[in-house]
Amino acid sequence: MRIADFQAHIRDRYFATDNARGVGGTFLWFAEEFGELAEALGDHERGKGDPKALAEEFADCMAWMFTLANITGIDLEQAVRDKYLTDGGPKGTK
Repeated sequence: MRIADFQAHIRDRYFATDNARGVGGTFLWFAEEFGELAEALGDHERGKGDPKALAEEFADCMAWMFTLANITGIDLEQAVRDKYLTDGGPKGTK
């Protein structure tokens, strides 16, 4: 799957609700999911994590990031291409 395909899937499924909620409210949902990822990573580091749950938290964070891109008009595939794949990518560390 290409980045653009996933972004379109998220847009088709969630745009109306997410756009109505707005950037601020949607970012709060993203932050909550990011916290759940942090918790799952902590469990993983302590040796008591569930790999399936960790993968799901990564997927949730990605979906919410794509939602934010959709409601702000950002094409993430193009953004990644421009930042990381053009002219050898960014200089230094990310």
